[in-house]
Amino acid sequence: MAKSSAWVFGYGSLLWRPGFSYVEKVPALLPGWSRRFYQGSPDHRGTPGAPGRVVTLVPDAAGLCWGLAFGLDDGCRDDVLEELDRRERAGYRRIEHELVPLDPARAPLRAIVYVADPRNPDYLGEAPPEAMARHIARSAGPSGPNVEYLRRLAAFLREHGVHDEHVFGLERLAAAERPDAAPDARP
Repeated sequence: MAKSSAWVFGYGSLLWRPGFSYVEKVPALLPGWSRRFYQGSPDHRGTPGAPGRVVTLVPDAAGLCWGLAFGLDDGCRDDVLEELDRRERAGYRRIEHELVPLDPARAPLRAIVYVADPRNPDYLGEAPPEAMARHIARSAGPSGPNVEYLRRLAAFLREHGVHDEHVFGLERLAAAERPDAAPDARP
């Protein structure tokens, strides 16, 4: 099996559409962080004048964010990170953090994680869940409807046996706003 010395942690759209080559994919937990729909998306799931909402990570002492660690081919590392920097350009920055693989036989992994914090101009922050769901149900951008992003994230988590009440709660509320956002609906 190939081994990688460089890892990227996916917790949002990278889960179902990494968009880059990798040599390993490892389910892992990121301790101390929670996934939240607090970041504005003026370039993918919204527009500059009407940004959508996508996930970022927020510090949470009790948090454990499930995701996938992608092991990069060392020869492609710089190209992959350059592409991810372009993809995550609207407010995200790179941090490094230790991940805990779900396979207890694996050692912890040090990974690059893209995080949008409150200091970036596209950060939308916390809002009542009903307002966030309404926002998501009504937004769209070049990558498609914002509700599709929410639905795909929820479906991916469900398929992997991961419960994320923030995501699933927004999915239920968005379905009430927009019936085609229901978990069984297809875009």
